[in-house]
Amino acid sequence: MAKGINEKGASGEAAERPPVYAALDFETADYQPDSACAVGLAKVSEGRIVDTLYSLIRPPRHRVLFTWVHGITWKDVCDSPTFGEFWPQMAAFLGDVTHLVAHNAPFDRRVLEACCQAYGLPHPQWPFICTLRASRKQLKLPSHKLDAVCRHYGIPLDHHHAGSDALAAAQLLIHLQRQAREAGKDVTP
Repeated sequence: MAKGINEKGASGEAAERPPVYAALDFETADYQPDSACAVGLAKVSEGRIVDTLYSLIRPPRHRVLFTWVHGITWKDVCDSPTFGEFWPQMAAFLGDVTHLVAHNAPFDRRVLEACCQAYGLPHPQWPFICTLRASRKQLKLPSHKLDAVCRHYGIPLDHHHAGSDALAAAQLLIHLQRQAREAGKDVTP
């Protein structure tokens, strides 16, 4: 199990704080990882979703190539905050988080890091948990894409809406942790 941050309890003994996860999902406007045009977050504490956050983001370039994937157009995001402008709200949301979670974590990590770099923000230090990798380890399914795994667990999904995808990844983490606990395995995928 992932170690939480140790804090002194009332008796003076170190008490382990349970991990707090934030599922993260980005939609991008183009092939560059700094082109976030939407972000969704869902916070998980003690096995339940406790908060969510969603925003459209104005990408650094006006051309939105992936409208066919997520339905977002330049008109939708032209008056939205840039990643740098939205970051204080996102950082506040992530303040107590110990781990980030994403389905295909390398993609979302790359987008987060590129956006932070583009706006001169500190490099994010949270460890990532990949629910795609965890589902491949735990589930025997023909496909481990987010929509397929959500169907398996009966999780509602508006695929490629960053808020829905983040919420689904959070719910998926909860299911995978519960399944691992029932099998007597490490509950951090």
